Amino acid sequence: MTGASPLRPDEAALREAIVHTAREMERLGINQGTSGNVSARCADGLLITPSGVPATALHEDAIVWLPLDVAADAPVLSERKPSSEWRMHRDILRARPELNAVVHTHSVAATAMAIHSRDIPAHHYMVAVAGGNSIRCAPYATFGSQALSDYAVAALQERYACLLAHHGVIAASATLSRALWIANEVEVLAKQYLLASQLGTPPLLSDDEMAEVLEKFRNYGMRGTSGNGAH
Repeated sequence: MTGASPLRPDEAALREAIVHTAREMERLGINQGTSGNVSARCADGLLITPSGVPATALHEDAIVWLPLDVAADAPVLSERKPSSEWRMHRDILRARPELNAVVHTHSVAATAMAIHSRDIPAHHYMVAVAGGNSIRCAPYATFGSQALSDYAVAALQERYACLLAHHGVIAASATLSRALWIANEVEVLAKQYLLASQLGTPPLLSDDEMAEVLEKFRNYGMRGTSGNGAH
């Protein structure tokens, strides 16, 4: 098996969209250098950014296709090097068939909270964009490990984003554009929380208040595939 995916009408556009997403992550300041990675569901597999290539040098042909059932000893992993975090992307897409795109960043404010293994609590109603009344922080495990992937999948249960302790952020959605938007929103929320914390422990919205917001978001299409705002 090679690193190229089966022929698919929209694959060229999907590869282009992955490159664009990686570059947008850097432009937005939520990623830098060779950190972070992007994937999208493609046929019976996924397309994922390669290992060790900065966004500025990324091109469509460098994007690696992997089958969703890829194993750690599969030849495809040595033929073309996918991101070291391919396990997380594979496992999230396998566990969540409604999701088609995964974005992983090392954004500064959100990672600062992750260093303290802190969830982002309901200090602002937009926390609901991640699907619940908090943005969970997964326990620490070595990057690229199966343990890290398992922790990420668990933290993402009924959620669209989570933090990774001492590491960064995962955001997932039905489209690349929405996954990118969620990842950026997580960073904005982390900045808000850290700034508000300078005035003392931030007051939080109640579970009932957040449940009302989540219901409104469902009505506004916030769980859908398009639209980047709550209003």
